[in-house]
Amino acid sequence: MTLEILTSDSLGDVRHGFFTRRGGASSGVFAGLNCGVGSSDQREIVEINRARVADAMEVAPDHLVGVHQIHSATVVSVTVPLNEKPRADALVTATPGLALSILTADCQPVLFHDSEAGVIGAAHAGWRGALDGPVAVAEDLAQGPPSPSHTDE
Repeated sequence: MTLEILTSDSLGDVRHGFFTRRGGASSGVFAGLNCGVGSSDQREIVEINRARVADAMEVAPDHLVGVHQIHSATVVSVTVPLNEKPRADALVTATPGLALSILTADCQPVLFHDSEAGVIGAAHAGWRGALDGPVAVAEDLAQGPPSPSHTDE
């Protein structure tokens, strides 16, 4: 089955996508494109789903970078693929070849792009996180190139 990928014209030529459940390998309560490695879904199936998303974004699976979302204002600047998922709710990068990943259910994904600075960002904005400000922090970080492994809290 083909992935369903929604895009926005407002992000111009930046490769991006809002993925629906369609095209995923998960079944049961996780039926569809479950990319949450922290879920109780089968790990191998989640990896298949993540590989499908990485392929659609034209990056290697280990270059699909995400965070352990905690409903916070914490933003991580990423310069290389991460071995571990830091506890945060937004990511920014100026590194070509990385795809930023945010998972949502009843929260909102927010994407950023500053073509002059060459920075992209993705934030998970739940009600608590929206109040605490990860979107504003990510916008601030997007104003200039991120420093290596920098985390703002």
